[in-house]
Amino acid sequence: MAHVAAKHGENHAHGHDHGHHDPQEMKILGFWFFLISDVILFSVLFATFIVLRDNTAGGPILSELIKMPGVIAETFILLTSSFTSGLAVLAMNQGKVKQLISWLAVTAVLGASFIALEVYEFIELIHEGFSFTTSAASGAFFTLVGTHGLHVSLGLIWMVGLMFQLKKRGITDVTRGKINVISLYWHFLDVVWIFLLTIVYLMGVM
Repeated sequence: MAHVAAKHGENHAHGHDHGHHDPQEMKILGFWFFLISDVILFSVLFATFIVLRDNTAGGPILSELIKMPGVIAETFILLTSSFTSGLAVLAMNQGKVKQLISWLAVTAVLGASFIALEVYEFIELIHEGFSFTTSAASGAFFTLVGTHGLHVSLGLIWMVGLMFQLKKRGITDVTRGKINVISLYWHFLDVVWIFLLTIVYLMGVM
């Protein structure tokens, strides 16, 4: 009888374990849903830009205002930041907290440099008469590129917060999960930028 009761208790425990979900796994799953929603958001913005790109209302044409050296510099900086974020994950997997924080700091500096160049680009376009309200084409451009820039800025704030957490707590299951997520997020932004580079800038120039 005691054996049957023990067996029943063991089965009950196993059933309880099967019903338990790892909080970190749930957070990562939730983040994947967030990325999917972001893919949908950017898909809509890209489609809107493609439809409206020629609707200049007699104002300046974007293709005549694009300065490719600046765009290439932005691309190089952002892609380099993707590489350094990968080095941060590598340092984390090796248990090297200082290197992890250092690579995150480098990634953040590169991301901030990208935003600075993008803001400069926006200011130059506005001075040329290509502002958000100039035409449907300019509105679509600033909405699409600005949304990506906003995502990068939010990623920078998030990254700085993680560096403070790492200094205080070190590498734990919680911080490890957050680093994996921010790295995934950063790579996603790089992919979006490649589409921006191709559709908005390169196709615009051609």
